[in-house]
Amino acid sequence: MSEQPELEGARPALSARCWAEIDLAALDRNLRLIRAALPPHIRYVAVVKADAYGHGLPQAAGRLMHAGADLFAVANVAEAAALRELGPGWPILILGPLLPEEDRFLSESDLAASVSTADEVRRFGAVGRESGRPVAVHLKIDTGMGRLGVWHEQAPALLELIAAEPSIRLAGVFTHFASPDEDPAFTAEQRRRFLAVIEKCPGLRVPGLYVHADNSAGMESMPGASPFNAVRVGLLQFGILPHPHSMLSQVHTEPVLSFHTRVGIVKDLPRGTTISYGRTRTLERDSRVAVLCAGYGDGFPRAMSNRAQVLLHGRRCPVLGRVTMDQTVVDVTDLPGVRCGDEVVLIGRQGAQEISASEFSAWADTIPWETLCSITKRVPRLYRTALGV
Repeated sequence: MSEQPELEGARPALSARCWAEIDLAALDRNLRLIRAALPPHIRYVAVVKADAYGHGLPQAAGRLMHAGADLFAVANVAEAAALRELGPGWPILILGPLLPEEDRFLSESDLAASVSTADEVRRFGAVGRESGRPVAVHLKIDTGMGRLGVWHEQAPALLELIAAEPSIRLAGVFTHFASPDEDPAFTAEQRRRFLAVIEKCPGLRVPGLYVHADNSAGMESMPGASPFNAVRVGLLQFGILPHPHSMLSQVHTEPVLSFHTRVGIVKDLPRGTTISYGRTRTLERDSRVAVLCAGYGDGFPRAMSNRAQVLLHGRRCPVLGRVTMDQTVVDVTDLPGVRCGDEVVLIGRQGAQEISASEFSAWADTIPWETLCSITKRVPRLYRTALGV
């Protein structure tokens, strides 16, 4: 195996001013670790919505299928169509609601839909009858999220409608936890409500049915002996823990994505100078600043203003003033030798220092899920592979 990685993909003809690197070899290692950590009977539902959390759907999905993903989960029909082009036979579940004009794609593209309402049962049944092939559905039960799903007390009635519709095939049942990383007591209550529905309804206790409730955060409280036979894995497969003190740290996955930019200019400014829009930062000493070629138009949020740090020459440098659409100012007074064109790490490792997606997200008052999805389309993704892997 070569020690030198290859970079493939979206490097533009001009020099990259801001880019994200995706380490596909790290993704492979993560998938093997997660698979090894799951009990043999647990099926792997790979969540790849939002362009595989900003990592790139085409590149991530192939690795996931090769690693043995049992089912792909996406947010909507457009994402499902893109995934279907990549894998004609791959099983795909749409987690979000369909608009009426999208129903026909369930049969045309062989997709499974999530069902929350009687109206969806009627619509999807009509699609199945018209196509001559039953539409696969996963019954979603609302156990306290208050978003999609039939309220758990009303689930048996909706299940009866599904069972009475011959053009619908029940393929799974699931719920979604509202706060698995912050409220274990309520998560346990949601799990109890979900299990109570399954116990009450014989139609939800049949061989082959996907029974899933846990995502990367919920896996921590997943009981050993239970009807659950699948988990939805999203964030963890990309090497990011759902929260800093997660029990899942024992799986030892590694970050797949890093976020980079470059120094645009370096300049000296006198003490008392105010920095950027709104003049929210005043220099307390004569300073040298570097203006970086990344801003909120790239996915470095405005909330990072006067709070975040970046890595430059392997050292942490603080952000000065407000982040703007295309540039960010950082203090390099104590870091000699900074020049135009130097690489800057926004998320990732440089030398002995590392800024994790979780630390980055804390500065932005958000969560890693949003951080990854907020790196914008104008930021090219460069795919790192290793020869022989």
